[in-house]
Amino acid sequence: MENTSKHKIILFDGVCNLCNNAVQFIIKHDRKDTFRFASLQSETGKRLIEERGFDPEDLDSIMLIEPGVAYYRKSTAALEISRDLDGGYSLLKNFLFLPEGLRDSIYDLVASNRYKWFGKKDNCMIPTPELKSKFLD
Repeated sequence: MENTSKHKIILFDGVCNLCNNAVQFIIKHDRKDTFRFASLQSETGKRLIEERGFDPEDLDSIMLIEPGVAYYRKSTAALEISRDLDGGYSLLKNFLFLPEGLRDSIYDLVASNRYKWFGKKDNCMIPTPELKSKFLD
């Protein structure tokens, strides 16, 4: 596996259609090659979650890890990710001024309905050969 110390790591639900589409969107708008990805269900994802003191079985939200700096969950993770996207998407970071409780309540509403609204895969996404280097396992 390549050295990911310079890359921010996004942990996502690998069987969620909404999450997989979000990963594809991020890859498309990650012109600086900032991000690497691992599913919450993968061994790497579980290890990274445990290292931050969470139970992998209880975590079902997106997590952004900035190695050696910090980690973010839920709406804060989504907005922190937007900082590094090209185009006007970086402006979404401005929503960080909203109270985290309010942002996370909206995030939780979507997250709790994501399978019903967007569907679910039987297996985690398999990256194409050209995208494989962006995934940690």
